[in-house]
Amino acid sequence: MRDRRLLPIVLLAILALVAGCAADSADAPADPVAGEWHGSIEVPGQPLPIGITFADGGGTIDIPVQGVQDAPLTEVTTDPADVGFTLRNIPGDPVFKGRYADDRITGDFTQAGQTFPLDLERGPLPPAARPQEPKPPFPYRSEDVGYPSGDITVAGTLTLPEGAGPFPAVQLITGSGPQDRNEELMGHKVFLVIADALTRAGYAVLRTDDRGVGGTGGDLSAATYDVLADDVAAGTAFLRGRSEIDPGRIGLFGHSEGGYLAPLAASKQGDQIDFLVLMAGPSVPGRDVLIEQNGLLLAAAGATPEEARAQQEYVAEWSALLVAGDLAGARAATERQEASLPPEQRSAPAVLDAQESPVMRAFLGYDPAPALRAVRVPTLAVFGGKDLQVPPAQSEQPMRDLLAGAPDPTVHTFPGLNHLLQPANTGSPSEYATIETTIDPAALGYLTDWLTTRIPPR
Repeated sequence: MRDRRLLPIVLLAILALVAGCAADSADAPADPVAGEWHGSIEVPGQPLPIGITFADGGGTIDIPVQGVQDAPLTEVTTDPADVGFTLRNIPGDPVFKGRYADDRITGDFTQAGQTFPLDLERGPLPPAARPQEPKPPFPYRSEDVGYPSGDITVAGTLTLPEGAGPFPAVQLITGSGPQDRNEELMGHKVFLVIADALTRAGYAVLRTDDRGVGGTGGDLSAATYDVLADDVAAGTAFLRGRSEIDPGRIGLFGHSEGGYLAPLAASKQGDQIDFLVLMAGPSVPGRDVLIEQNGLLLAAAGATPEEARAQQEYVAEWSALLVAGDLAGARAATERQEASLPPEQRSAPAVLDAQESPVMRAFLGYDPAPALRAVRVPTLAVFGGKDLQVPPAQSEQPMRDLLAGAPDPTVHTFPGLNHLLQPANTGSPSEYATIETTIDPAALGYLTDWLTTRIPPR
């Protein structure tokens, strides 16, 4: 049976992995197992790189492909003849059993009844190759900033081209889930790459940490869309107060759920916003996105049509109850669904709670049509042809229809690209971390060219 748990649009942000040199075995601590280790769980056809740290009788694990960093290990044993750990609250009850010898740890990783070899070498997990990630020194200025939004402080980074300005400005809005200012997903710093390209092209760029992430206060899970739109408005006000920024040329750039929030925030700010860029932003209600997404992702994972349809029926029922405010009914539907799954596929209580959070309910109940119909500024909306999270077959034509009243609307789908606008094979999120390219250079050039044509930097 396929894993039929709820597959939400949320993508978890991952914090950066820190590269380092492997420790020399001659410098090993008194406990030979203590320290950093790395290896791959040898899943056939798709090895899963991991990093392990053993310290003070416990340990943590990093699994970049799955967005896991510093997850605590339990039942840790570090006797050389018996090295082991378990992962709590993870479906399938993952367990590792191995032994230490000749400065290596060899053993087996077992989850949901399946066992895979896992050998560990000393040293931190090397970072994945990301050739597009910009490195200093930069040909522009970069400043850490903070400003109020209601009762919290929003923290971010403002990049400014060299020169006096005033410059047009682009405010970046992240997708769903707790994201940092770089929108770091599966080892890719999506917004860092975009900000670098746009700043080199002559635009000031503001990118910020989400509520509860990095230096920004608050709790994202408790936020409504009105609150998040107010956070965007606070960023616009901050930009308008900077002497380096041209107040008549400020735009919003939203990715994924940020493509919902950008038009919404623009509609609440009157004439304060001068252009919009929507990257993989949905144009249909959130509930419809999630239903379609679940079917596509399950099919990509090899589910039968019957399994995919059953999952979509459950998501339709569950989401309708949440949108109606019937939390008890939604939880009952989820509990029935969970009871139908094998024990190793059942979700932890914390996961179920997150699926019913205010921000998830805001997403499910949001209809972008009114805000999109109200757009009266130049707007670019782009999709990836292989996107399984915001499929263009569902959102492209409605986007064209809803933006018909905007001046110079442009809607474009890039064949062969996924939700991050990476060149993809299947479009499945499981590929994101394995693709070295963060954003297809041609797509990045298209975004930049559209901006420089409509909103010239000089």
